[in-house]
Amino acid sequence: MADIQDHSTRHLERSRVAGQPQDLLAYVRALRPHHWAKNALIFLPLLLAHQLLNPYLVWWSLLAFGSFCMAASATYLINDLVDIESDRKHPVKRFRPLASGAMKPAHAMAMVPALFAGSIGLSLMMPEPKWFLAALATYLVLGQIYVFYLKRKLLVDVLALAALHMLRILAGNAATGIALSSWLLAFAMFLFFSLALLKRYAELRDTGDDVGLRGVGRGYQAGDLETLSQMGISSAVVSALILALYVDSKAVSGLYTYPQLIWLLCPIVLYVMARVWVLARRGQLPDDPLMFMITDWRSQLMGVAAGAVLIAATYL
Repeated sequence: MADIQDHSTRHLERSRVAGQPQDLLAYVRALRPHHWAKNALIFLPLLLAHQLLNPYLVWWSLLAFGSFCMAASATYLINDLVDIESDRKHPVKRFRPLASGAMKPAHAMAMVPALFAGSIGLSLMMPEPKWFLAALATYLVLGQIYVFYLKRKLLVDVLALAALHMLRILAGNAATGIALSSWLLAFAMFLFFSLALLKRYAELRDTGDDVGLRGVGRGYQAGDLETLSQMGISSAVVSALILALYVDSKAVSGLYTYPQLIWLLCPIVLYVMARVWVLARRGQLPDDPLMFMITDWRSQLMGVAAGAVLIAATYL
């Protein structure tokens, strides 16, 4: 956490020395392009249906990915505009471009409608955009409700965060027409609920006491940390259990030659989720666990192992 603060401080100081507090890099950072990796969930239906070599479906998925990246960046800008004062009181968020003064609020407000227009424009390029537009509209509406209201409500905020991740998978389904398994939706729901609780746990842990929590506008108290931890760990275990039950279902036999190998995904999921929760309780996890997992080499290694398991179960 100290490394994040030091990096942000150095960047802000360099910008001020150069006389460019509103430099181009600050505007790029305000879009949070590193968070676009979360939109890779759009490709999940394509991957699980073994259609990654289908050029048409890949193209529609790429359009969906670009559309959601623009929509997500617009939502992040709105969130930072709304939270600009509370972010300035946060030990890490105060270094965000808007909170630090590296980006003008008027410029952010001008970028939001442009990003929304680009997002909708990409979605209209699809052969049958109706269902994708429905998923995109739901994502945008829920995102705004979360920013302005739900993020301050006890537990409803984490349910909304989990739903926003689920909508990315549904958008992948809408873009390609690939049917989604109820097993996948159940697994993803509990997994994303655990990650949303983990995000809130890490954020509240760093905020401190009840006075600090009220200052950043959250509906939690310092004593709620243990409850969030218990619910999050339990939800992670349930997601692994759903995966184990999926191996014995009729749905798996039509997709994999050796479905028994899917069992190997269970310890991978348990290891990854147990590890990030242990790190969170130690105070060693930032307040965006999904981005941490995307950039963490151990999690990446487990991702490669999971991919190898899926390939082996399909083609061996």
